[in-house]
Amino acid sequence: MPRTRNPKKLQCTWQYEKQAYGRGYQRVAGCDEAGRGALIGPLYAAAVILDPAMPIAGIDDSKKLSPRLRLELAAEIRVHCINFSVVAVSAKEVDALNVYQASRLAMIRAVQSLAPPAQFILTDAMRLWPGGNASDPLAPFLMLIHGDARSVSIAAASILAKVARDEAMQELDRVYPQYGLAENKGYGTESHLRSLRQYGPCPEHRRSFEPVRAYSEPGFPEFA
Repeated sequence: MPRTRNPKKLQCTWQYEKQAYGRGYQRVAGCDEAGRGALIGPLYAAAVILDPAMPIAGIDDSKKLSPRLRLELAAEIRVHCINFSVVAVSAKEVDALNVYQASRLAMIRAVQSLAPPAQFILTDAMRLWPGGNASDPLAPFLMLIHGDARSVSIAAASILAKVARDEAMQELDRVYPQYGLAENKGYGTESHLRSLRQYGPCPEHRRSFEPVRAYSEPGFPEFA
């Protein structure tokens, strides 16, 4: 793939959507995931078909947005898009498949849940299935490096996936408050690692991930 510019300098535009429209595709979906690097909980993916007649100002890579702005944009996207889908792959599935294949599975599930289906798909550097050309019966797709910073459709998907994932972490925090999930969102922060050392992992931790695996040995509280 060609090298891209610094992602901080990339602009989120309709460029790739317009290219697909120009080739005759009317329903162009963006697809992205959230929670790939987290130590706990499901991995989420979203697929979104935006309405070019109703552009939404401010859509960008979810990592660049404040939590409040993500929530506001997610609400607008759900109301004004043609359709969207958000799905989850459990921590157990992540462990069984590996995180790359789990990410791919989540994106495929999200895309296949769209009704009516997408005619063309933009992904954040993920090959959904073999082929990807115009003759592919599952819909052609284009992989974009830093796609969530370059395509409004992928960015919209990243926002929906991130908001869903953060809401899941809020729920898990109520069940397992010792890990501080409402704040760290399940990632390997210093405080989260301290909690792992003190309490061991809970059933929602991803056992295939280090350092969770290291703290899953007999002798930790969960196994005592």
